[in-house]
Amino acid sequence: MRDSLLTLLKQVDTPTVCNAIEVAEGKRGFNRFTRGTMLPSVPEATAIVGYARTAKIAALAPPTEDPAVIKTRRMDYYRHMAGGPRPALAVIEDVDFPDCIGAYWGEINTTVHKGFGLSGALTNGVMRDLGDLPDGFPVIAGSVGPSHGFVHLREIGTPVTIFGMAVVDGDLIHADRHGALIIPPEVIPALEAAITRLLDTEKLVLDAARAEGFNFAAFEAAWAAFEKART
Repeated sequence: MRDSLLTLLKQVDTPTVCNAIEVAEGKRGFNRFTRGTMLPSVPEATAIVGYARTAKIAALAPPTEDPAVIKTRRMDYYRHMAGGPRPALAVIEDVDFPDCIGAYWGEINTTVHKGFGLSGALTNGVMRDLGDLPDGFPVIAGSVGPSHGFVHLREIGTPVTIFGMAVVDGDLIHADRHGALIIPPEVIPALEAAITRLLDTEKLVLDAARAEGFNFAAFEAAWAAFEKART
């Protein structure tokens, strides 16, 4: 991924990228995105972009495996998060969903992941310690809660599902307060130009609608130019 594309992706919201992928693909129907409402730890934060580092957790009940196995898996998890290509996001499925109660993402864990160089976290599970999370590490979660429950790791680096979006370790993710999507590898070479084209095309209507004296005739002309530019 080019540095210029990464910079642009951080500057635009996830709906823009969703539309731009369809521009790059030349058709509607892109569907690799989350469904439902997710909660951002910092609503005003810019988008987070990175390659997924996946894992699965659970918290409703204590683990039944030997404590030594759980401890080893925990260290294997952090080793996994500390490695791999950057930028990266922690993408964690709570298998208790939709009955998640264990806040895996609090002040300590987010600070550790930020220290590893990750850009943020995406989860269908729980976050807490709002207001105490480190700057520059947004969490986009399924819910907010006070307890860690019996949170423990189940799997590392396996495919996960976050609000209906299936993610494989290494997928390129774009996420913000709207939710998240997976950027298909095949559109990456054309995506920067597609985003620029999309923004320029939208200005044909937006600039007209914001101008003094806007009326139906101005809208009709602007919309005609918009339709011509996007076909």
